[in-house]
Amino acid sequence: MGARAPLKTPGEIVTDYSYRFCPSCGHGLEGHERAGQQRRICPSCEWVHWDNPLPVLAGLIEIEGQILLARNASWPEKMFALITGFMERGESPEAGMARELKEETNLDVVRMGLIGVYEFTRKNEVIIAYHVEATGQVQLSEELVEYRLVAPHRLRPWRQGTGQAMADWMRARQLPVEFIDLPSSVRQMVEPAASGE
Repeated sequence: MGARAPLKTPGEIVTDYSYRFCPSCGHGLEGHERAGQQRRICPSCEWVHWDNPLPVLAGLIEIEGQILLARNASWPEKMFALITGFMERGESPEAGMARELKEETNLDVVRMGLIGVYEFTRKNEVIIAYHVEATGQVQLSEELVEYRLVAPHRLRPWRQGTGQAMADWMRARQLPVEFIDLPSSVRQMVEPAASGE
């Protein structure tokens, strides 16, 4: 894969990073407009880095009436979230969610239903969120360091990304939604810089 670096268009504020060299021929990429947006294009072979959003799977995991929230090893101590992961080539979103659930928690899907699809433009992602009823004994992968089981009425979603999915799931069950504001150290990890978006 080519090295990644920001576009070098004069006057452009860059918050996203893209390929620097063409993965097809190795020539340096240049920023040009294509299809109404700045893209990285190879002047030699005309390869275009479209930089389309990545599909991310998110699972609101229910075990015996409680919701499983997990903490990633790189997150602050009190930050817990839904189980998430990227789809693999050739799998459906549902199969990907079942695989992520097994890999991250060792749980098995009993029943799964779509909550909704959500934009997360800050990370150039589209979140496909599911409510997953699961069974089994929780065994976390090395990516996760701890988990909590939370009563649905005690959930407190954040205002972006997977928080919108959690809020929609709660509203569908007539549960009160009380959004939390993330601490500044966490906001810096997930929100755009003040000079950016």
